[in-house]
Amino acid sequence: MDRIEKSKEKYKQLFGNGVPAAYATDPDFQDILSRFIFGEVFYQGNLDDKQRELITLVVLTTNQTLPQLKAHVVASLNVGLTPVEIKEAVYQCAPYIGFPKTLNAINEVNEVFKAMNIALPVESQKTVDEKTRFDKGLSVQVEIFGDVIAKMQESAPSNQKHMQAYLSAFCFGDFYTRGGLDLKTRELLTLCIISALGGAESQVKSHVLGNKNVGNNKETMITALTHCLPYIGFPRTLNALSCVNEVIPEN
Repeated sequence: MDRIEKSKEKYKQLFGNGVPAAYATDPDFQDILSRFIFGEVFYQGNLDDKQRELITLVVLTTNQTLPQLKAHVVASLNVGLTPVEIKEAVYQCAPYIGFPKTLNAINEVNEVFKAMNIALPVESQKTVDEKTRFDKGLSVQVEIFGDVIAKMQESAPSNQKHMQAYLSAFCFGDFYTRGGLDLKTRELLTLCIISALGGAESQVKSHVLGNKNVGNNKETMITALTHCLPYIGFPRTLNALSCVNEVIPEN
């Protein structure tokens, strides 16, 4: 099957029988887009369609490309992701892109759910409370990053130690401990989110190591970043790949 047929097959699987509106106004551009994303990128590497759509959701949320996000919420449901998985992927963006942008994305997700008669709110995935969020978050941090976490907390200046506490309780306690997505998935999505942001190469390198520590190998990370490419462009993708290669050199 050539990439034209592959793109048609994949597009139908994701979005149904509709034809992209851009074919009426910009058919050459839409041909390039469809054949590259749905005829090449979607078939490259070792991720399944559910993983790919989760990555697409978080990258579109990070980019704030909300019309496309809305379309991919439908696609995510079409490939078998649950409403909980979709919500958790979007929630995972909050520590990295901030609450306002995450709320924008949540609103788009909710509009799709309402149109499809999916009950809101979805089932809570919370596993911590005010007494446990710090300790459980710290435990997840150590599981991902190891002994470096204690060193980071000890070496932080006194007027910045609250940032380390926020990382443990908020980023990892409030989000990473939630149900709906496993740790490997959350860490892979985080790599894609911070790669899409651009200018966060130090954090990308840390999360490359984190991904390795939780069981996502280099090929999985390369595939995930390749899937990001059509949505974030070559500069940010190549910067992220350079981080991967620096942390995990080619043999």
